[in-house]
Amino acid sequence: MVVSQMLIRKPVAEVFEAIVNPEITTRFWFSRSSGRLEPGKKVRWDWEMFGVEDTLTVNEYEENARLLIEWESDPTLVEWQFESRDADSTLVTVLNWGFLGTCEEVLPHTVASKGGYTIVLAGLKAWLEFGIELNLIRDQFPDGCPD
Repeated sequence: MVVSQMLIRKPVAEVFEAIVNPEITTRFWFSRSSGRLEPGKKVRWDWEMFGVEDTLTVNEYEENARLLIEWESDPTLVEWQFESRDADSTLVTVLNWGFLGTCEEVLPHTVASKGGYTIVLAGLKAWLEFGIELNLIRDQFPDGCPD
């Protein structure tokens, strides 16, 4: 299991909304979405700058507390936990598991997952706390997404 986390100095409802609402999420993660994350819903996310897309299913949805999604192209599970630390801060924890293959095959995927979700959380923090769009995803691979 891969675990990434970040303290975001905003109320839990605002942080949760930033993940489920693509009008906000596109400011720090993907470039286009087929809709909001909702219980049982299938949603497509696009990273147009790389010509990449994926579909996910929202398996569990606890407003302002937890999301469990499953990626279609890489059938791993991702759990988002939102823990209110006080009225103005939220600890966001992302757990990713279900990687298939041998240890040698799984290791690069887990390392990429850890780095990827950490970058997403950093972008979320910058956007919500300071209103800065850092372009972390786009700038991580300026020559295109690696195979």
